[in-house]
Amino acid sequence: MDGILLGLETALQPSNILICLLGVTLGTMVGVLPGIGPTATVALLLPITFSFDPVASLIMLAGIYYGAQYGGSTTAILINLPGESSSVVTALDGHEMAKQGRAGPALATAALGSFFAGTVATVVVALFAPPLAQVALKFGSADYFSIVVLGLLASIALASGSALKALAMIVLGLLLGTIGQDQFTAVPRFTFGVRELYGGLDFVSLAVGLFGLAEIIRNLESRHNATLVTKKVQGLWLTRDDFRRIRMPVLRGTTLGSLLGVLPGGGHVLASFASYSLEKRISKTPQEFGKGAIEGVAAPESANNAAAQTSFIPLLTLGLPAHPVMALLVGAFIIQGITPGPNVINDEPELFWGLIASFWIGNLLLVMLNLPLIGIWVRMLSVPYSVLFPAIIAFASIGCYSLSLNPWDIFAIAAAGLLGYFLIRWGCEAAPLLLGFVLGPLLEENLRRAMIISRGDLSVFVTRPISASLLALALVIVVIALLPSVRQKREVVFQGEDD
Repeated sequence: MDGILLGLETALQPSNILICLLGVTLGTMVGVLPGIGPTATVALLLPITFSFDPVASLIMLAGIYYGAQYGGSTTAILINLPGESSSVVTALDGHEMAKQGRAGPALATAALGSFFAGTVATVVVALFAPPLAQVALKFGSADYFSIVVLGLLASIALASGSALKALAMIVLGLLLGTIGQDQFTAVPRFTFGVRELYGGLDFVSLAVGLFGLAEIIRNLESRHNATLVTKKVQGLWLTRDDFRRIRMPVLRGTTLGSLLGVLPGGGHVLASFASYSLEKRISKTPQEFGKGAIEGVAAPESANNAAAQTSFIPLLTLGLPAHPVMALLVGAFIIQGITPGPNVINDEPELFWGLIASFWIGNLLLVMLNLPLIGIWVRMLSVPYSVLFPAIIAFASIGCYSLSLNPWDIFAIAAAGLLGYFLIRWGCEAAPLLLGFVLGPLLEENLRRAMIISRGDLSVFVTRPISASLLALALVIVVIALLPSVRQKREVVFQGEDD
């Protein structure tokens, strides 16, 4: 309770409330505008937040992320074009409801289900993050190496598309992470005599290019032609029958999303698909799904928003990102001079508890934004890409340049953008690459430290109980992911996301 009170005291400061409002508003805008997504936006806005103090910076970035989960449902329902990958399932029944003249109840269901799920998931984070952080303090170098290996392998198993391509992206990310001076000896590696590379590749430039610029190029290449079902949304309030029908789907979606959110990779995407499948399977009228069933909106929206909140647990307790947005937040921690991991709760209690408390405030602000201001979000869908995208690129370039006033950063954005675009064309995800880049130095540091402590004895990774258990779990995940039946189901799920 002391921690929660400290968090509320921090989060309720007027400046932090305004920062939270700015974050969730930007997140909603990003979710509404199809084709950008929260990962690209967090990457693009990362340079701007470095002028804030650490608490405000992370509150804003977190608000952008879970705000985009709310906003993504608006375009999914109104124009059948999800603004965020986890809103794909919402479009199945939400858009059908809109065509039947029930866009208002569909949007209200998405907002209320998201608010409930986000609030409950925040309680889960507050309850489970502190004890997990205390357990993590007992980890040695070998244990940390093993848990990073577990995270990387799990992200490969849960990545969409080819597992082999995901593995290749992880390896590429690890290799890019080795560029610069050696952590232990300060010897330059893979710098080719370029002075700007001695400090390693710039995280912000790489992230902005891989996710922001590459996504913009892809959207310009394949524009979507979509029309609004309705330009004026009315009748937002739900009937008594609607409340009765969504009650249990929201509870089940919240529970499932809270559990799956901690998984590395696409936990929030899997949560929305899994909750929809569960509701359809246990429903007495499964034939209604896909034709405007309100349960098909309530369950996935609750699941993906619960997963968005609980994905902060591995970040706050172990310093390990569950997906690309969390990897960007790891970068934000490091640039602010804070080492993410179990020590944050003791070294930076205001940051730890303030961030958790801001989730409650942000969820409340999002309900206030999404329901009364729905008309504004609808009108935003008419903004032409020819105006929007050049402004975003200019904004991101200025932000990156302002960090160190080095023109090299602008060239790095362009190079990373081209790399990201070609990766998309080749069917490779950039997310595993970024995870490998962020976790690579941590993996190398703990491997070498464990080797120094054990005097070069590799058995240290299997003789320590925690390390051995984590490596065994990683092996089990890989074996399960390679089973034919599991692989087929995985392909079906992510094929649905791509469609």
